Amino acid sequence: MYETEQKKERVILVGISLSDAEDVDQSLDELEELARTAGAECVGRVIQKRELIHPGTYVGKGKIDEIRDLLWETEADGIICDDELSPAQIGNLKDELHTKIMDRTLLILDIFAARASTNEGKIQVELAQLKYRQSRLTGYGTSLSRLGGGIGTRGPGEKKLEMDRRLIKGRIARLNRELTEVKNHRQVAREQRKKEMLPVIAIVGYTNAGKSTLLNYLTGAEVLAENKLFATLDPTTRGYQLGSGQKVLFTDTVGFIRKLPHHLIDAFRSTLEEAKYADLILHVVDASNPQLDEQMHIVYETLRGLGVQDKPVITVFNKQDLLTEPVILRDFQADATVPISAATGAGIDALESKLEEVLRGQKALVEYTFPYKDAAKIQLIRKYGELLREEYLEDGIAVEAYVPIPIYGKIFADS
Repeated sequence: MYETEQKKERVILVGISLSDAEDVDQSLDELEELARTAGAECVGRVIQKRELIHPGTYVGKGKIDEIRDLLWETEADGIICDDELSPAQIGNLKDELHTKIMDRTLLILDIFAARASTNEGKIQVELAQLKYRQSRLTGYGTSLSRLGGGIGTRGPGEKKLEMDRRLIKGRIARLNRELTEVKNHRQVAREQRKKEMLPVIAIVGYTNAGKSTLLNYLTGAEVLAENKLFATLDPTTRGYQLGSGQKVLFTDTVGFIRKLPHHLIDAFRSTLEEAKYADLILHVVDASNPQLDEQMHIVYETLRGLGVQDKPVITVFNKQDLLTEPVILRDFQADATVPISAATGAGIDALESKLEEVLRGQKALVEYTFPYKDAAKIQLIRKYGELLREEYLEDGIAVEAYVPIPIYGKIFADS
């Protein structure tokens, strides 16, 4: 992995505990995991309880002194703040601490830069990086001139760090044009799938919930699946045939996370919106994670922000093989829930049955005896529907099947 290619940066994590906020320790645990994924070693934590984040320096004066002492004691290379910093906060902290200043957004962008492998993914990541850095050139100052300087300087955006705002603005405009072409191509692909009337199932979930492992188990997609945050970035679509013979398309999406940077949501909107055009949402949850309720809430909030509403949802509580004792698992926002283990295959049959059941709810039931002269219509049902029964009788072919609504209209158009 890329984190072994250079000396690990030693960092201190800094978080704010607001009076109405969730447990800051959980958020910093996740921030530490993000830092490890980016190749850093966490050597300390500083938490300050405040009613509001300090507008100038993120934390108060007393905590800045504490951070300065901890930097000296641990010989850390920099700090990572658990929220997105403003240019003023970055500049003021740098003046006070004389060290590298990073935030959660920069960290996630860095990981995305390392993970992007397709042309589309690289365009999206570079666009997000440039938009983030455009307003922060002053805040980062001379640190932007360092190439290969660790977290925040990798990926397709690293050679752009010395650009002035005018050049960055021009680059953003070009990337937006390229992204528009990608979106148009994605729309053409959607239209083609619509013509083929193949149900599309979007796999969504919190990062590291096991989405790629599930896709690999079902379709043999061979997508990278690691026990790391954002192990896979680029979306993957694969065909699959359910036990009933129904053909479907599974589309994997980038994992969600708390405080997902708006730069990434904007840049990856065309990718994330795959869920918006899907026929069914398959919500993958890590059942072994103590914060699963909060993670589920974040996924639903992100989906609502993308305009993904009124879609049937099946929630799979994954990683059952990691549970050491029975746990009551519920998702009141889902239409159905299924416990599975994508690693071992446990519960996959039950998942398939539930998928078929929910998809049937979007189709019309046909119970009809077709004259032999209309035998071609049976082929139409086989191609686009789910044929449950076919019986050859004296007066025709008796059929029981579920078919998409448009096909139902074609079948009986001339009847």
